[in-house]
Amino acid sequence: MSLFSKRKSLEQITQEANSHGLKRCLGPWQLTTIGVGATIGAGIFVMTGTAAANYAGPAVVLSFIVAAIACLFTAFSYGELSSTIPVAGSAYSYAYTSLGEKFAWAVGWLLLLEYGVTAISVASGFSSYSASLLQNFHIEIPSFLYHPMFQPSPEGYSKGIIITKSIDLIGAISVLIGSVALLFGVSESTTINAIIITLKVSILILFIVIGFFYINPANLTPFIPESTGTMNFGVTGIFRAASTIFFAYIGFEAVSTAASEAKNPQKDIPFGIIASLVISTLIYIGVALVLVGVVPYKQLNVSDPLAVATNFINIPFLTWTLKISAVIGLCSVMLVLLYGQTRIFFIMAKDGLLPPAFCNLHPRYKTPWLGTLILGISVSIATAILPIDIVSDLVSLGTSTAFGIVCFTVIWQRNAHPDLPRPFKVPFGGFKIKGVWIGYIPLLGIICCMAMIVPLLFDMVASIFYHNPIPIILLIIYALVGFFGYYCYGRKHSLLNQTSEKSE
Repeated sequence: MSLFSKRKSLEQITQEANSHGLKRCLGPWQLTTIGVGATIGAGIFVMTGTAAANYAGPAVVLSFIVAAIACLFTAFSYGELSSTIPVAGSAYSYAYTSLGEKFAWAVGWLLLLEYGVTAISVASGFSSYSASLLQNFHIEIPSFLYHPMFQPSPEGYSKGIIITKSIDLIGAISVLIGSVALLFGVSESTTINAIIITLKVSILILFIVIGFFYINPANLTPFIPESTGTMNFGVTGIFRAASTIFFAYIGFEAVSTAASEAKNPQKDIPFGIIASLVISTLIYIGVALVLVGVVPYKQLNVSDPLAVATNFINIPFLTWTLKISAVIGLCSVMLVLLYGQTRIFFIMAKDGLLPPAFCNLHPRYKTPWLGTLILGISVSIATAILPIDIVSDLVSLGTSTAFGIVCFTVIWQRNAHPDLPRPFKVPFGGFKIKGVWIGYIPLLGIICCMAMIVPLLFDMVASIFYHNPIPIILLIIYALVGFFGYYCYGRKHSLLNQTSEKSE
């Protein structure tokens, strides 16, 4: 059977969008809050300092812009596809109509990893900031209750992983609480999320405004530090940092997973995607500029860089309010990531690629309760034992791959279905090569995604020679589980495959 043979028709996938049983209750601004809530989280609160200290220096501000531009190309592509194919599942559903079922499974499997691993990272950050906040109120939490079981060697992450007696209980419990909240319904949880995002964004803006007056120009010179090696500082360091903080922008994609619950998906989903990306980017640039302007970048290789900056500013009110913002913000991100993961799981089960029990809705709350519980428990256990060091690059790698496929799907759909109604189109048109239309925006998106993947793969392969093959091992194991999952269950039970057999 050909690799590209089994595809869903646009008519079929659109018909399924109207028979999912989920409640349409999300408007454009609720969708925007989903995107902003998923985006502004571990990336800005945790990874900014690491990117500045290890790769870009003050030029991490440019890294955020580079990553934002790369994501913008993908966001436009998501906008067109979500207005054309307004169903839950995002990149998974888009791949199903273009590249076929095998690629759809691969993309769905990648998205489950992306959301799950990102939720682990966010929950880990939530634990650290929570413990730090409680210390401000003279409440000491034993370190073994907010550190994972597996931790980097004292000699550094590149030297391997050690097993400790710690367990990230705070992070694990936070994941379970978030999963339970989702069981009670999207409308309720998104209302809570909107309140949380308002508080989080307000405090970050306060940090930008106050911190601006404490910027030391000497900390911004040289703005682009001299290169010290492969992808360490200099111009290449800017792009290496961009590939790291690319992880900070992935939340906007969560908007498209809510298409089946949007009131007017053709208009509201593109609006939510682009609006959430623009809002998040402006906040990121402001926070990053203040951060490297207030604190010498070499002192930012910590898990709580914004807390370090507030200590430099030395305004107690700002210090504890920002820590509260971090705790609240990471909580909202976790909620949205768990939401997105369960909806991918739900739509894959609806297609028969996963057991049908996972698409059963709760009779009262109309939510996929079994999948929500199973994924919540799985992410909770992983949070308790896995450190962010192991999984952070896997997030960006999987995300870049999925984003590249989305951009390619726009090109494929334009050529396969040129007359299809498109309420939203990627701007600036394109060109033709031997009659094949190629859009400038999706093409640039593909190139940018590949540019993000290269340094990540370089570091993952290099880590093997530094006695740390764990990231590669985890990637291979997850890929093998996905491979056998499809060929042992998904292919046989696929609704598309059963329909094809009946028609024959």
